[in-house]
Amino acid sequence: MTGLGTVAWPPAPIRTERLVLRESEARDRAEFIELFASPEVGTHLGGSRPRDDLERAVPEVPGRRPGLFVVELDGTMIGMTTLDRRAAERPGHVGPDADEAELGYLFLPRAWGRGYAAEACAAALDWFADALPGEPVVLCTRTANDRAMRLAARLGFAEVERFEEHGAEQWFGVRSPVSPSGRSAPASAG
Repeated sequence: MTGLGTVAWPPAPIRTERLVLRESEARDRAEFIELFASPEVGTHLGGSRPRDDLERAVPEVPGRRPGLFVVELDGTMIGMTTLDRRAAERPGHVGPDADEAELGYLFLPRAWGRGYAAEACAAALDWFADALPGEPVVLCTRTANDRAMRLAARLGFAEVERFEEHGAEQWFGVRSPVSPSGRSAPASAG
């Protein structure tokens, strides 16, 4: 990924039918803490973090960095999407430079099952395709996470491989860059 470091950040807020994707603000701190302290969310992350630790560790304005969008519904944070560089030492890469953008997302349990993750992730992917045309995006999730597997397919990710990581089978996929014709370019696994 030539990088989000080359993109002006933060972008203007992105508006979808129901949501706003924006840079984090101080008013989001309580929701960030709730998100990372949630046992339900932690199930998919290898565990939640103790609320007291988060209260001490989370800065006044959490998550303020390129690639992290707060997802807002009716003026309140319900989750976040991220586009980060996938760490080179982790398994799962599609290019020889191991420098892919990786889509991530976390939503508060009260927002689950309403299509918000699909709407927000699609908007973040569209923004990324405009900001860094030609760059593939990868996604990794536990195969046991049925909802995440369905969302990956819905967003156009194609399986590249499966591997063991964090004590569970992981699914790794790529969403090829969109060509000027509006169609995804062929995926290259290598």
